[in-house]
Amino acid sequence: MADKRLRRRTPLRFKQIRKISDQVEGLVGRPLNLSECFLEEAHFEGVDLILTDRTPCLMCLQNRDGGNVWFPTLRGLLKWSLERHYVEVDHGAIPFLMNGANCMAAGIQNSDPDIESDMPVWIRDEVHGRPLAVGWSLMTGEEMLQAGKGKGVRTIHWVGDDLWNLDSS
Repeated sequence: MADKRLRRRTPLRFKQIRKISDQVEGLVGRPLNLSECFLEEAHFEGVDLILTDRTPCLMCLQNRDGGNVWFPTLRGLLKWSLERHYVEVDHGAIPFLMNGANCMAAGIQNSDPDIESDMPVWIRDEVHGRPLAVGWSLMTGEEMLQAGKGKGVRTIHWVGDDLWNLDSS
């Protein structure tokens, strides 16, 4: 197994990431209160991260147009308890998501109606509402609910992957 650890770890001041913080707050609709945290930037397996209090909480994703979009990691979702841009799946989908599979429309029980195609989203289980994965939407929120088959979300980060298991202390 290759050495999987954070690279290029550098402390940050809040003013250096104010634009990123504002962009993420606009996307998720909730203040992140990053000005009170110990902030660092780092690189892990081809992904730029922002660590808050030594926990990877934000990751930089690249959309189809080549632009960068910052979105919370699963640990960030747990920290901030977000309620927007979610896709809710039934119990049967969970084992597949834990292995990194894409989220199929058949397993989607509910979704944020504001989701547009090619937007970062997070997947949660319908019973507990806990984050299971992060990915790119392949349909709108409404289409996910109406589609009986096909991929709804292309998964990029899930519980149990290398980023989730990262020991960043």
